Amino acid sequence: MRRIHLAPYLESDDLEQRYRQAREPHERSWWQILWLLSRGQTAKTIAQSTGYSAYWIGQLARRYNEQGPAGMVNRQHTTSRRTPTLLSSAQLEELRQALAGPAPHGERWTSRTVAEWMAARLGRPVPKLRGWDYLQRLGARLRQPRPRHVAANPAEQEVFKRGSAT
Repeated sequence: MRRIHLAPYLESDDLEQRYRQAREPHERSWWQILWLLSRGQTAKTIAQSTGYSAYWIGQLARRYNEQGPAGMVNRQHTTSRRTPTLLSSAQLEELRQALAGPAPHGERWTSRTVAEWMAARLGRPVPKLRGWDYLQRLGARLRQPRPRHVAANPAEQEVFKRGSAT
């Protein structure tokens, strides 16, 4: 059975130490795999004990041989996926003040109305989801007026109010 050979960047004891000290779960598994390879185990036996495929173990060894220990960083956590903010700090404060007051057209503030407000300030379309993101970011709560008996006259409304208080 063919064994995978590692470039001599680190000794087997150093690989074990990195495996035991790693805090990120994927990186910990990768260091364990490299340590087991350095001890002479085959990719097939490592695959059975770790749950990784023999193919992936070979790819991991290849990355280590090409990039050295610096290549054993989980790239999912090192790249920033955070989207840049659409509104400047001044516009954000303006939105915060707008949310404190009534919504346009007598509606309540929703993700759609916030997105429309933002689109008017930015001069381009803004998805409703971004409106929701900004509602959440500013801690806004959906406010809805109390229901009222609109078909009744004022005297009937007073009777209705007194009856609901009990």
